[in-house]
Amino acid sequence: MSGGTPPVLLTGAAGRLGRVLAPRLAAAEVALRLTDRRPFPDALPPGASFTPAELEDAAAVAALAEGCRAILHFGAVATEAPGFEAILAANLRGALHVFEAARAAGARVVHASSAHVAGFHDRPAPGGPKLPAGCDYRPDSVYGLSKLYGEQLGRLYWDKHGVESVHLRIGWCAPEPRDALSLSIWLSPDDLARLCLAALSAQRTGWAVVWGASANPASFWDRDDRALIGWHPRDSAEPWRDRVGGVESGDPLAERFQGGRSVMAPGGTDS
Repeated sequence: MSGGTPPVLLTGAAGRLGRVLAPRLAAAEVALRLTDRRPFPDALPPGASFTPAELEDAAAVAALAEGCRAILHFGAVATEAPGFEAILAANLRGALHVFEAARAAGARVVHASSAHVAGFHDRPAPGGPKLPAGCDYRPDSVYGLSKLYGEQLGRLYWDKHGVESVHLRIGWCAPEPRDALSLSIWLSPDDLARLCLAALSAQRTGWAVVWGASANPASFWDRDDRALIGWHPRDSAEPWRDRVGGVESGDPLAERFQGGRSVMAPGGTDS
């Protein structure tokens, strides 16, 4: 993909998911511009460059996006511990700067949203109806609320400016599931990379929402826009059921709602 193809900007490149994506996308011959407020801690993947920048710096974000065909927007505060001002700076102002930079560059945005935009929905009963992407927003935390903002910012920029965006409602992305909840919401690192590649290469997306989970039989979710981008997850959490299926939070509210521990006060998440 890289020979003569415009690059892709990856924000949050030094974060947990950014470090998952960078080498996998580079291996798929995506030319990457990496950015984060922190230094990139790994060896730069082949063909990639890294420039430190703050998402609050609109001019810096615009300069990095110039000439890019897409922005993979993974830069965010993923926990509520730093407080609302930090979330406001990175997740709200930063998202606005990313979409404005995409508008100026004529780029598509692939936005790392979160399943926490709907975390206060009850978990479905076994065999019961699953939650569609068009469900009501029910964020379980201020972090989840900030991701709702990002999704609706994408809706605005599509309706008003024609900026295409794909919003990935990521569940729990890690090398393997860690508990009973993650048997439903786990997204393998390889499936995340395949999801981003599909969102980048789709001919046309408009404003799209895709649940970010692997092919888990116990998934809470269905009816999203994955067919539009041609994504088919290949991995499954099921092989870990015997190991982690009995690991629960011990809190009845966390076990009732899809957001798990994030519904508990004080709110917060690291997924």
